[in-house]
Amino acid sequence: MAAEVLIQGGVRVDLYDSMPSVGRKFLVAGKGGLNLTHSESREQFLSRYGTRRAQLEPLLDKFGPEDLRRWVHELGTTTFVGTSGRVFPAGMKTAPILRAWLMRLRKAGVTFHLRHKWFGWSNNGALHFETPDGEASVSPNAVVLALGGGSWARLGSSGAWVPLLVERGVAVAALKPSNCGFDVAWSEHFRTRFEGFPLKSVIVSFTDSKGNAFSKQGEFIVTATGVEGSLIYAISAQLRDEIEANGSAVIKLDLAPGWSQQHLMERLSRPRGSRTLSGHLEKAVHIKGVKAGLLREFVPKQNFADPEYMASAIKELPIPLIAPRPLDEAISSAGGVLFAELDERLMIRSMPGVFCAGEMLDWEAPTGGYLLTACFASGRAAGLGALAWLDIGVGT
Repeated sequence: MAAEVLIQGGVRVDLYDSMPSVGRKFLVAGKGGLNLTHSESREQFLSRYGTRRAQLEPLLDKFGPEDLRRWVHELGTTTFVGTSGRVFPAGMKTAPILRAWLMRLRKAGVTFHLRHKWFGWSNNGALHFETPDGEASVSPNAVVLALGGGSWARLGSSGAWVPLLVERGVAVAALKPSNCGFDVAWSEHFRTRFEGFPLKSVIVSFTDSKGNAFSKQGEFIVTATGVEGSLIYAISAQLRDEIEANGSAVIKLDLAPGWSQQHLMERLSRPRGSRTLSGHLEKAVHIKGVKAGLLREFVPKQNFADPEYMASAIKELPIPLIAPRPLDEAISSAGGVLFAELDERLMIRSMPGVFCAGEMLDWEAPTGGYLLTACFASGRAAGLGALAWLDIGVGT
């Protein structure tokens, strides 16, 4: 996005990428269907950026969800709004958009340099790269850094840039997993039996140590190590911060949304005859499979015959979370260059002519199109900032 803005402004643009091809993480973002952005109201959309709303709102006001959709349409791909309000490209694929975009950039004059790994600056301010042909140095008039966070390092976003900026005096918040799974101390029996099973139509509730409460209905997946999926990702930042502050976090599951605890107790109190306890659960309140497995995992065996206890457990089953999964497994990362280090153009205050964009900035958002939209918006803002600085400061 920065390259597009700059080339349209008449500036010579060289784009360097450490990987053999560009846009690899963008391609992976569309692996299960590319969620470009979201169609919800502006206020709701902006609220998804939490404590960084104030910093991102000016960028999103200039390039928001509707602007992103128009931009995709200009590349020859139509979009549609799904039942959840999420916005997808026709065909759900990333590749057609990326191919058209790269073709347009190359036609406009952007020069791509692949397998060029940046490893810092020289004393005179030149950029150093490791390339297939050895080391190379370039001295541009302006630089836009869009180096990603720390997740999915094999796609290029390894976080290796952090010490390079820190040694130049730039303050960087530690990179942390965001939109991530969490470890749970499953028994071997439960892990073996239910790994990969989805938990559908459940409500996850969580109250942190400060009394902030979160609750959302949806689904998630049981993994070999714990839990992951959209419902978990939606509150992953709060869960991660709680574990960091207090060593653990406990979520509560409502396994039967729409059923009151009283109604569950009444149905469980009915005679079960010759049915087993598991059979009674299934017959009386339709709890079976992985949901029944969770009850067996966390409810003492002697309490299965107690209708009141079981009704309470079905409505509020506590699941202790031990730790977030490693950063490299996360969909995205939190942390990065502090906004206090940047001016309104996203230029590093202490490094004139050096701009930052994308996930390397200190913000995070849930899945749902919010990550991509803000990355596009910040890339465009950095490009415009660099263009303005070149025009006013050093020429092109």
